[in-house]
Amino acid sequence: MNTMHQAHDDHRGQHGNHGHEHHAAPAPAPAPAQPAPQGTIYTCPMHPEIRQDRPGSCPKCGMALEPVLPSLADDDNPELRDFQRRFWCTLPLTVAVTLLAMFGHRLGLLPMAAQSGIELVLAAPIVLWAGWPFFVRGWQSVVRRSPNMWTLIGLGTGAAFVYSVAATVVPGLFPASFQSMGRVAVYFEAAAVIISLTLLGQILELKARSQTSAAIKSLLGLAPKTARRIAADGSEADVPLTHVHVGDLLRVRPGEKVPVDGVVVEGASAVDESMLTGEPVPVAKRSGDKLIGATLNTSGALVMRSERVGAQTVLAQIVLMVGEAQRSKAPLQRMADQVAGWFVMAVVAIAVVTCFAWGLFGPEPSWVHGLINAVAVLIIACPCALGLATPMSIMVATGRGATQGVLFRDAAAIEHLRRVDTLIVDKTGTLTEGRPAFDRALPAAGFSADDVLRIAASLDQGSEHPLADAIVRAARERGLALAKAEDFESGSGIGVRGTVEGRRVALGNAALMQQQGVAVEALDERAEALRGEGASVMHLAVDGRLAGLLAVADPVKASTPEALAALKAAGLRVVMATGDGVTTARAVAQRLSIDEVLGEVEPADKLELVRRLQREGRVVAMAGDGINDAPALAQADVGVAMGTGTDVAMTSAQVTLVKGDLRGIAVARRLSEATIANMKQNLGFAFVYNALGVPLAAGVLFPFTGWLLSPMIAALAMSLSSASVIANALRLRKAALLQD
Repeated sequence: MNTMHQAHDDHRGQHGNHGHEHHAAPAPAPAPAQPAPQGTIYTCPMHPEIRQDRPGSCPKCGMALEPVLPSLADDDNPELRDFQRRFWCTLPLTVAVTLLAMFGHRLGLLPMAAQSGIELVLAAPIVLWAGWPFFVRGWQSVVRRSPNMWTLIGLGTGAAFVYSVAATVVPGLFPASFQSMGRVAVYFEAAAVIISLTLLGQILELKARSQTSAAIKSLLGLAPKTARRIAADGSEADVPLTHVHVGDLLRVRPGEKVPVDGVVVEGASAVDESMLTGEPVPVAKRSGDKLIGATLNTSGALVMRSERVGAQTVLAQIVLMVGEAQRSKAPLQRMADQVAGWFVMAVVAIAVVTCFAWGLFGPEPSWVHGLINAVAVLIIACPCALGLATPMSIMVATGRGATQGVLFRDAAAIEHLRRVDTLIVDKTGTLTEGRPAFDRALPAAGFSADDVLRIAASLDQGSEHPLADAIVRAARERGLALAKAEDFESGSGIGVRGTVEGRRVALGNAALMQQQGVAVEALDERAEALRGEGASVMHLAVDGRLAGLLAVADPVKASTPEALAALKAAGLRVVMATGDGVTTARAVAQRLSIDEVLGEVEPADKLELVRRLQREGRVVAMAGDGINDAPALAQADVGVAMGTGTDVAMTSAQVTLVKGDLRGIAVARRLSEATIANMKQNLGFAFVYNALGVPLAAGVLFPFTGWLLSPMIAALAMSLSSASVIANALRLRKAALLQD
């Protein structure tokens, strides 16, 4: 959250008290970070205003409710399990009734009347058992006066099935014109296939929705389950985390996670905060420094005093912010449901008018004609094409995006990405590589650059610090012969000391040099210039004399300048917001020609930045790779995570760039534009078919031509509308993208 480079400009520890005061958690939230099974609140992903204390379905859209905050326990989704059972149990029946309807009359193995009876027996379990939940939801949509896709599915499949049952059981009610090959045409296969496809779609949707809670579960999983508490008499015992109170003394041993937020009272160590900050360099901690729960103690033993527990910790606040931002999303399907509400009302009205118009004014048998034509209207208006219009475009687009290294989490991301006009980017791991690399060595008088690097690397062989690893790796890559270091000592985060080739060597920050009585003024200006370039600077002293400086930097990704240029050319406003220090942040921003930059920002600051820009009317995308980015990623209109970053960042975001390359945003934006255009075309196809087919099915041409549209032709038109939607969606596989 705070600076990476500036934290280490004084090398490995000057971060200290002043560097982490801003880690204090925000004001306590009323809800716990890990909700108990008792008292769980359920809400609708599409209508977050729906909240109740038990599972169920949304009264507005019929979608299954899900917990506001999930638990770490493996969730058993009963609706998913139920739909899977219904789908697999009836799939063989769907295949059988479809094959019989298509080829039964050609084989001539059964009388056609008997074939209708067999199709009825095969289709009845599919429609009446497998499709029962859809009819329930369709009925509820009518009772609640909230027509939606379930209303259409219930009407379409119900009309096809009821008509076919009547045609099978009482074929004499139908006029001779509806006789085909010795029987009245039936449409059991249409009802069966619609039910099976709808079940499959629901299974895929429920599985996808279960992933939306993965980010919160990952966050909850970061916290340790126990803490080692020190009693007043000095005895120690491991206690559940829920038993830790403010003011308790806790011991954190090397390799253990910090249990709660607090302050160091004894010991010194380096703490890896990358799981919360995304910054790769462990931060030195000494007495008085702040500690954040769920971070990892890497080396020394610490005794801490707890200050914030439960819902007050930084981790708990991030969990709550991610959950709140995720629930604020409005899925793309809401538009389709709104259209479907008016569409179904219009179709039902047309069917009713058709039935009565034929019954009252049509030729004999008038009411039979009225019934058949009304059924034809409902069948041709079956929501297959309308239901496939959006999912097919999304399905093809997500597959195409995956081949380009762009992963979309949901349809809403594709919808919003094309409208993004502002991009907020994190620095470390997003613009830069996210791992320290040796930059250069600047020698003092009497030493060469290779001497400085070789001596420093020889001493650093005894250290596991990431900065030390970068120095040692660089020396070995240059083929420098490293000597053995003796009497190695770590200076409590301010540097390291030892003996190399019989000479006393110290490597660290200005505080260590002052402690050793080494004058550093000769290279002060050059050190400050390196810091201005975004590098961490270390001083090397040999036998009490300054030997030189070593700079370690987090290099900018090679693709970043090109990516930013492409995004700016597309009209996007780019803002850099990073936990690094202001000096380092500005240096990197200047190098990349980014005009707007914010440094030393916390997760809550990034979240507020997104919200402020949204209040200004901007459509905001946030690109980041750390857990500290998770709340802002979730709140943004589109969150973009680097595939090289943390799992929580990726599961909080709506778009993941697998290669961690910002150029993928430009590709994703172009794909978003193509996909939305394709989806609108699909919806257009669906409505054109209905606009042409419904009047024909209603018999408007009969007075002029004597034509009637039988349910069989209606079913064919319905199939053609679905085929056209699928064929059009498949064109997205060839859409021109920037990186093809």
